Amino acid sequence: MHPAATAPARPKRISVAYLYFFGALGGILFGYDLGVISGVLLFIKPLWHLGSVAEGVVGGCLAAGAIFGAAGAGRIADHWGRQRSIMVAAAVFTVGVLGCTFATGFGMLAVARFVTGIAVGCSSATVPTYLSELAPTKVRGALSTLNQLMIVSGILIAYIIDWALSGAQNWRLMFAIAAIPAVILFFGLIGMPETPRWLVQAGRESEARAVLERTHRDADIDAELNSICEVIRLDAAQRGRPRDLLAPWARPALIVALILAVGRQFAGTNAVNLYAPTMFKDLGLANSGSLLASIVMGAVKVIFTAWVFLVVDRWGRKPLLLIGNALMASALFLLGAAVLGMDKGAGTGIVALILLNLYWVGYELGWGAVVWVMMAEIFPLRMRGIGMGVGSTVLWAATFAITFLFPVMNDHLGLAYSAWIFAAVSVVLFVLVRRFVPETKGRSLEQIELDLRARVPGAAS
Repeated sequence: MHPAATAPARPKRISVAYLYFFGALGGILFGYDLGVISGVLLFIKPLWHLGSVAEGVVGGCLAAGAIFGAAGAGRIADHWGRQRSIMVAAAVFTVGVLGCTFATGFGMLAVARFVTGIAVGCSSATVPTYLSELAPTKVRGALSTLNQLMIVSGILIAYIIDWALSGAQNWRLMFAIAAIPAVILFFGLIGMPETPRWLVQAGRESEARAVLERTHRDADIDAELNSICEVIRLDAAQRGRPRDLLAPWARPALIVALILAVGRQFAGTNAVNLYAPTMFKDLGLANSGSLLASIVMGAVKVIFTAWVFLVVDRWGRKPLLLIGNALMASALFLLGAAVLGMDKGAGTGIVALILLNLYWVGYELGWGAVVWVMMAEIFPLRMRGIGMGVGSTVLWAATFAITFLFPVMNDHLGLAYSAWIFAAVSVVLFVLVRRFVPETKGRSLEQIELDLRARVPGAAS
């Protein structure tokens, strides 16, 4: 038999831009569905007579579904591969979007949002892992930040579409448009390679080498491949299990992931993402003005996420988290003071918009992009799929808690006191980051794992 007949198939040669664009496009799905409900709520609340609890359910169902999607994502990604897992998520997302589009009442919409959430949770756990495992070390932070850039771009697109369709009050079309990036993602991923680390773990070393040659142009391919093989040799005794995360040498990675996952949501991000137009309307702006103010916020998010893309591998992850916390706490404290000290009206709405934009500057500098980057970096290879699943599950549980509870908090405490609670959380997070979160800038994924092992005698052998 001719040698070429038995050689493993090499991945299709594609441009790096194509590779990372489609790798991060899952973030568009995540962001669009987070953002679109904020405009939809303005129209379905009076249509279906939704109270604050029902409003919280509609907002929170996406996060509730995402808990299940993220919980299963680790095993799916480890068994099927990162690329196939994202394709499955895109298909499920399309089904959920169609259910939202044709919902005839509150119950059907809640179920469809839950299904959509399953896909969002799966992609949120898998896309950062996919990008971090494909990216060369020196630009891994920037390329992983693409996921967050896509998320905030999806939110901005949703805000723009909500505003454009607000005159016609066409909330069904607001939902339906989300199917476009899902279809593009599904078919775009057909030509994408699997990650070299997963391929080596699956015994497909020659394919892994081919992917490394395409994505790590200036790197020492042999050294990179040997490093991956060494880590897999250390992990060969058993496959990753959730309880492995509690091993003494791996536990610090789990602690960091939990701080990042819970902190990202309890600082109030999705309370603002989902309910910004409602907040602006309560402060005195009309529907159109509230949606337009949300577009301004969405643009600020995109701009500063793009800036983080440029500096995350020079400034480091930890400094960005700390700077972000300081800005977020300051903005939320001032927002509470402004709401208490001013009468409702356009002036209060404009002040709130300015302060919320300052909040988003801090959030996107640190907790927006850096959380996903670090969660995909800190876990050992054997536990990376499981670890990202656990981290994402906790993150989505925190998201559900905030999106469900915020309308009730706002009704009982008011916007000012709610903002002060989130400000206090940001201060606590500053202390936790200083104490527990390491810097991962400039270190390969294998170096990060070997450093974890070196902390405990016997774990490095």
